[in-house]
Amino acid sequence: MGADILVVAEHKDGKVKKTACELLTVARTLAAARGGKVLAAVLGPGAGQAAAELGAWGAETVLVGEAGFEAYASLKWTRAICEAAAARRPAAILMSVSSLSRDLAGRVAARAQAALASDCTALSAEGDGFKIVRPMLAGRALVTAVHAGPGPLLATLRPNVFTAEKPAAPAAGTVEALACADDPRDQRVVVKSFAAGGGTRPELTEAAVVVSGGRSLGSADAFKVIYDLADALGAAAGASRAAVDAGYAPHSMQVGQTGKTVSPVLYIACGISGAIQHLAGMRTSKYIVAINTDPNAPIFKLADYGIVGDLFEVVPALTEEVNKAKA
Repeated sequence: MGADILVVAEHKDGKVKKTACELLTVARTLAAARGGKVLAAVLGPGAGQAAAELGAWGAETVLVGEAGFEAYASLKWTRAICEAAAARRPAAILMSVSSLSRDLAGRVAARAQAALASDCTALSAEGDGFKIVRPMLAGRALVTAVHAGPGPLLATLRPNVFTAEKPAAPAAGTVEALACADDPRDQRVVVKSFAAGGGTRPELTEAAVVVSGGRSLGSADAFKVIYDLADALGAAAGASRAAVDAGYAPHSMQVGQTGKTVSPVLYIACGISGAIQHLAGMRTSKYIVAINTDPNAPIFKLADYGIVGDLFEVVPALTEEVNKAKA
């Protein structure tokens, strides 16, 4: 095991995601503590376009896999990352918590014989290893663990918890091809196509502001008040599991233990009581605003600001004020 840190950077059509910038910021700190370098692996269409941006964020070597990686294929991507790890022998491999890493991280950890720490909210160098902090028991407790080898650590980091900061003087990074020969065993699962979601709102797990609605909205049509406020704020729209189960919102909007974990700067919970399963997915938000008619709702115990009132009166009033301020 060496001293370098390998970041698996996600991008969309060649545009580096904010989560990749967060990972590179953490990687620079870890690599400096261990006397190593920051490496980044970027795969898929547009990977070459993303390489320059990754260099600006501190990746000293960018491994680009574009040819032969036309669509996401978990088996081939696993093999490519593991081959890069075997050649470079990094001390740690970093991924962001996402739908991609939930499919990829376990496979890579098993094949690379790496210790897997998922959903980390803190990561630092500790002697020859690393100190990890991650939530457990639906977020009601934090566990601190130390990784001391002998193999590498594979850690997935929660988005928006780590602040992305560009280096003052990034080194002149190098770009290398991440070659991965075709293997018939990779064809056991083949991705035929992707269906892009509609709308222009930011991705839920990366958004700086999230507006979520609960079952008390009463219908899918009533979620318009949530969408209106989200659009006024340039925010993502979320929902509780109860609202999703009732058919008021798609599962892609679900925030919570069985949905997506978010850590925005601002989380606005509208008509959400605050069941522990929901809190597990948003309790690390920097500021939480709760709107509920029940003054004893559990969400108020976690909220920084609370409004006891009818969301159908409060949320449109907030939307109006936001739009006025923007005019």
